[in-house]
Amino acid sequence: MSRLRILVGVAVLAGAILAIPVPAMAKGTDVIRTGSCSGSAHWKLKVGRDNGRWEVELEVDSNRIGQTWRVKIKSNGVIRYNRLKVTQAPSGSLTARKRVPDVAGTDRIVARARNVASGQLCVARLTI
Repeated sequence: MSRLRILVGVAVLAGAILAIPVPAMAKGTDVIRTGSCSGSAHWKLKVGRDNGRWEVELEVDSNRIGQTWRVKIKSNGVIRYNRLKVTQAPSGSLTARKRVPDVAGTDRIVARARNVASGQLCVARLTI
């Protein structure tokens, strides 16, 4: 019975060690978040380091080609990207990319896309 306790203890300890969060922006890594929009579309937000700045990439996948979306990317409350994008073949998705400043302390990234015809809304947030 004590051997079983030891094995269980080792397994729990190993799981705890693996669950410790890695620094969000270790060199060569990106932070990725995904979610659903107010309708059937889905979004993916990817943020990574690029020469002392954050490279922000928002992908919206609606599975419909030719939809027009208003895409905005904010960093720390300042609009850095504000454009119309159209979903493209073959997947019916769009991608918006912008490099934004990395300020001292915590950075808050908010990316938002609204389908201009239907009003469907996607909002992605990340604090790094």
